[in-house]
Amino acid sequence: MERQLTFGEIVPGYSIPVLNNREIRAAAGIMFLMAFISLTLILSNGNFIPVKYVLPIFVLDFSIRLFVNPKYAPLLIIGKLIVRNQNPEYVGAEQKKFAWYIGFTISSIMLILMVVMNTYSAATGLACLTCLILMFSETAFGICLGCKLYGLLNKNKAQYCPGEICDRRNQHAIQRVSAAQWLMLLALIIVTFILYILFRDSFRISPTRLF
Repeated sequence: MERQLTFGEIVPGYSIPVLNNREIRAAAGIMFLMAFISLTLILSNGNFIPVKYVLPIFVLDFSIRLFVNPKYAPLLIIGKLIVRNQNPEYVGAEQKKFAWYIGFTISSIMLILMVVMNTYSAATGLACLTCLILMFSETAFGICLGCKLYGLLNKNKAQYCPGEICDRRNQHAIQRVSAAQWLMLLALIIVTFILYILFRDSFRISPTRLF
Protein backbone atom coordinates (compact mmCIF):
# COMPACT_ATOMS: atom_id res chain seq x y z
CA MET A 1 0.00 0.00 0.00
CA GLU A 2 1.71 3.14 -1.18
CA ARG A 3 1.74 6.32 0.85
CA GLN A 4 1.49 9.43 -1.26
CA LEU A 5 3.83 12.37 -0.91
CA THR A 6 1.31 14.81 -2.36
CA PHE A 7 -2.27 14.70 -1.20
CA GLY A 8 -4.58 14.05 -4.14
CA GLU A 9 -4.11 13.04 -7.75
CA ILE A 10 -2.23 14.86 -10.50
CA VAL A 11 -4.64 15.21 -13.43
CA PRO A 12 -3.71 16.87 -16.75
CA GLY A 13 -5.33 20.28 -17.07
CA TYR A 14 -5.43 20.96 -13.33
CA SER A 15 -2.75 23.06 -11.66
CA ILE A 16 -3.12 21.47 -8.21
CA PRO A 17 -3.78 17.93 -6.89
CA VAL A 18 -7.45 16.99 -7.12
CA LEU A 19 -9.90 14.32 -5.99
CA ASN A 20 -13.03 12.88 -7.57
CA ASN A 21 -15.92 14.58 -5.81
CA ARG A 22 -18.47 12.05 -7.09
CA GLU A 23 -16.96 9.20 -5.09
CA ILE A 24 -16.49 11.51 -2.10
CA ARG A 25 -20.20 12.41 -2.14
CA ALA A 26 -21.12 8.74 -2.49
CA ALA A 27 -18.96 7.86 0.53
CA ALA A 28 -20.50 10.74 2.49
CA GLY A 29 -23.94 9.35 1.69
CA ILE A 30 -22.94 5.92 2.99
CA MET A 31 -21.53 7.47 6.18
CA PHE A 32 -24.65 9.59 6.65
CA LEU A 33 -26.87 6.50 6.36
CA MET A 34 -24.75 4.59 8.89
CA ALA A 35 -24.75 7.49 11.35
CA PHE A 36 -28.46 8.22 10.88
CA ILE A 37 -29.48 4.61 11.51
CA SER A 38 -27.24 4.48 14.59
CA LEU A 39 -28.73 7.71 15.97
CA THR A 40 -32.28 6.52 15.25
CA LEU A 41 -31.69 3.29 17.18
CA ILE A 42 -30.27 5.26 20.11
CA LEU A 43 -33.22 7.64 20.24
CA SER A 44 -35.91 5.00 19.64
CA ASN A 45 -34.89 2.26 22.05
CA GLY A 46 -31.54 3.20 23.58
CA ASN A 47 -29.57 0.75 21.42
CA PHE A 48 -25.94 1.95 21.42
CA ILE A 49 -24.48 -1.21 19.86
CA PRO A 50 -24.50 -0.10 16.17
CA VAL A 51 -22.78 3.23 16.88
CA LYS A 52 -19.96 1.36 18.63
CA TYR A 53 -19.23 -0.39 15.34
CA VAL A 54 -19.77 2.69 13.18
CA LEU A 55 -17.38 5.01 15.03
CA PRO A 56 -14.26 2.80 14.67
CA ILE A 57 -15.06 2.40 10.97
CA PHE A 58 -15.28 6.20 10.58
CA VAL A 59 -12.00 6.80 12.42
CA LEU A 60 -10.23 4.09 10.43
CA ASP A 61 -11.51 5.43 7.12
CA PHE A 62 -10.56 9.04 7.91
CA SER A 63 -7.13 7.88 9.14
CA ILE A 64 -6.41 6.10 5.86
CA ARG A 65 -7.60 9.11 3.86
CA LEU A 66 -5.40 11.54 5.78
CA PHE A 67 -2.31 9.59 6.76
CA VAL A 68 -1.95 6.91 4.07
CA ASN A 69 -3.73 7.58 0.78
CA PRO A 70 -7.40 8.38 0.00
CA LYS A 71 -7.44 5.75 -2.76
CA TYR A 72 -7.21 3.03 -0.09
CA ALA A 73 -9.96 4.33 2.20
CA PRO A 74 -12.63 1.56 2.26
CA LEU A 75 -15.69 3.84 2.13
CA LEU A 76 -14.19 5.84 -0.73
CA ILE A 77 -13.56 2.57 -2.56
CA ILE A 78 -17.23 1.66 -2.13
CA GLY A 79 -18.16 5.12 -3.38
CA LYS A 80 -15.88 4.63 -6.37
CA LEU A 81 -17.58 1.34 -7.22
CA ILE A 82 -21.01 2.95 -7.04
CA VAL A 83 -20.20 5.92 -9.32
CA ARG A 84 -17.47 4.37 -11.46
CA ASN A 85 -19.54 4.76 -14.66
CA GLN A 86 -20.04 8.50 -14.10
CA ASN A 87 -17.64 11.13 -15.39
CA PRO A 88 -15.31 12.37 -12.61
CA GLU A 89 -15.95 15.76 -11.04
CA TYR A 90 -12.57 17.01 -9.91
CA VAL A 91 -12.23 19.18 -6.81
CA GLY A 92 -9.22 20.66 -5.07
CA ALA A 93 -7.65 18.14 -2.69
CA GLU A 94 -6.37 20.59 -0.10
CA GLN A 95 -9.77 21.85 1.06
CA LYS A 96 -11.07 18.28 1.20
CA LYS A 97 -8.13 17.35 3.40
CA PHE A 98 -9.06 20.16 5.79
CA ALA A 99 -12.70 18.99 5.84
CA TRP A 100 -11.63 15.41 6.54
CA TYR A 101 -9.52 16.58 9.49
CA ILE A 102 -12.72 18.00 10.95
CA GLY A 103 -14.49 14.67 10.45
CA PHE A 104 -11.51 12.77 11.87
CA THR A 105 -11.40 14.98 14.97
CA ILE A 106 -15.14 14.74 15.70
CA SER A 107 -15.32 10.98 15.13
CA SER A 108 -12.17 10.38 17.24
CA ILE A 109 -13.63 12.34 20.15
CA MET A 110 -16.88 10.38 19.88
CA LEU A 111 -14.93 7.11 19.69
CA ILE A 112 -13.16 7.92 22.95
CA LEU A 113 -16.31 9.06 24.74
CA MET A 114 -18.80 6.46 23.48
CA VAL A 115 -16.67 3.38 22.78
CA VAL A 116 -13.57 3.60 24.98
CA MET A 117 -15.20 5.32 27.98
CA ASN A 118 -18.67 3.88 27.21
CA THR A 119 -20.45 7.16 28.03
CA TYR A 120 -22.93 9.49 26.42
CA SER A 121 -23.87 13.10 27.04
CA ALA A 122 -25.17 16.23 25.38
CA ALA A 123 -21.67 16.70 23.95
CA THR A 124 -21.77 13.39 22.06
CA GLY A 125 -25.29 14.17 20.85
CA LEU A 126 -24.15 17.56 19.55
CA ALA A 127 -21.11 15.99 17.88
CA CYS A 128 -23.31 13.39 16.20
CA LEU A 129 -25.72 16.08 14.99
CA THR A 130 -22.79 18.10 13.60
CA CYS A 131 -21.53 15.06 11.68
CA LEU A 132 -25.00 14.42 10.26
CA ILE A 133 -25.30 18.03 9.09
CA LEU A 134 -21.86 17.96 7.46
CA MET A 135 -22.49 14.65 5.68
CA PHE A 136 -26.04 15.49 4.62
CA SER A 137 -24.92 18.84 3.19
CA GLU A 138 -22.18 17.06 1.25
CA THR A 139 -24.25 14.25 -0.19
CA ALA A 140 -27.59 15.99 -0.73
CA PHE A 141 -26.53 19.47 -1.84
CA GLY A 142 -22.92 18.96 -2.90
CA ILE A 143 -21.88 21.62 -0.37
CA CYS A 144 -18.74 20.84 1.60
CA LEU A 145 -19.08 23.02 4.71
CA GLY A 146 -15.58 22.12 5.83
CA CYS A 147 -14.25 23.28 2.46
CA LYS A 148 -16.09 26.58 2.83
CA LEU A 149 -14.51 27.02 6.28
CA TYR A 150 -11.12 26.30 4.70
CA GLY A 151 -11.71 29.14 2.24
CA LEU A 152 -12.53 31.51 5.11
CA LEU A 153 -9.49 30.59 7.20
CA ASN A 154 -6.90 30.14 4.46
CA LYS A 155 -5.51 33.20 2.77
CA ASN A 156 -4.97 31.21 -0.41
CA LYS A 157 -8.18 30.95 -2.41
CA ALA A 158 -9.63 27.47 -2.66
CA GLN A 159 -9.60 26.12 -6.20
CA TYR A 160 -11.82 23.73 -8.13
CA CYS A 161 -14.75 23.73 -5.73
CA PRO A 162 -17.87 21.64 -6.54
CA GLY A 163 -20.20 23.58 -8.81
CA GLU A 164 -17.51 26.28 -9.16
CA ILE A 165 -18.83 27.97 -6.03
CA CYS A 166 -15.34 29.30 -5.27
CA ASP A 167 -15.58 31.61 -8.26
CA ARG A 168 -17.77 34.67 -8.11
CA ARG A 169 -20.04 34.73 -11.12
CA ASN A 170 -23.47 35.83 -12.21
CA GLN A 171 -26.22 33.29 -11.79
CA HIS A 172 -27.78 31.72 -14.85
CA ALA A 173 -31.44 32.46 -15.47
CA ILE A 174 -32.44 28.93 -14.45
CA GLN A 175 -30.76 29.43 -11.06
CA ARG A 176 -32.66 32.57 -10.10
CA VAL A 177 -35.68 32.30 -7.79
CA SER A 178 -38.64 34.30 -9.10
CA ALA A 179 -41.28 36.09 -7.05
CA ALA A 180 -43.82 33.39 -7.96
CA GLN A 181 -41.48 30.70 -6.64
CA TRP A 182 -41.02 32.59 -3.36
CA LEU A 183 -44.82 32.76 -3.08
CA MET A 184 -45.04 29.00 -3.57
CA LEU A 185 -42.59 28.48 -0.72
CA LEU A 186 -44.66 30.82 1.45
CA ALA A 187 -47.79 28.88 0.49
CA LEU A 188 -46.15 25.63 1.60
CA ILE A 189 -45.39 27.15 5.00
CA ILE A 190 -48.98 28.39 5.33
CA VAL A 191 -50.45 25.00 4.34
CA THR A 192 -48.20 23.24 6.86
CA PHE A 193 -49.33 25.63 9.59
CA ILE A 194 -53.00 25.09 8.68
CA LEU A 195 -52.51 21.31 8.80
CA TYR A 196 -51.02 21.65 12.27
CA ILE A 197 -53.91 23.80 13.52
CA LEU A 198 -56.68 21.64 12.06
CA PHE A 199 -55.33 18.12 12.52
CA ARG A 200 -52.79 18.20 15.36
CA ASP A 201 -55.07 16.21 17.68
CA SER A 202 -56.08 13.58 15.12
CA PHE A 203 -52.50 13.17 13.90
CA ARG A 204 -51.49 12.16 17.43
CA ILE A 205 -53.74 9.10 17.31
CA SER A 206 -51.64 5.99 16.69
CA PRO A 207 -52.57 4.14 13.45
CA THR A 208 -54.32 0.77 13.59
CA ARG A 209 -53.37 -2.32 11.63
CA LEU A 210 -54.86 -2.43 8.14
CA PHE A 211 -55.08 -6.23 8.06
